[in-house]
Amino acid sequence: MRVRLAERVRERRQAGRVTQKELAQRIGSSQPRVARLEPADASLEMLIRALFALGADRKEIGKVVAA
Repeated sequence: MRVRLAERVRERRQAGRVTQKELAQRIGSSQPRVARLEPADASLEMLIRALFALGADRKEIGKVVAA
């Protein structure tokens, strides 16, 4: 599940042309921490916060978790 969420973070970030630094600012974190999100080296909470910051809604996150 964590890997699927991390993949979605990367997909959304790249599709939205958002840098890791910009995402870090949106979630109140640092760029190195965001860099660790994408290989799934982060908590579920941080992954979900990142997805919300990138515009995902609960339904999309639920689909990722259920997959």
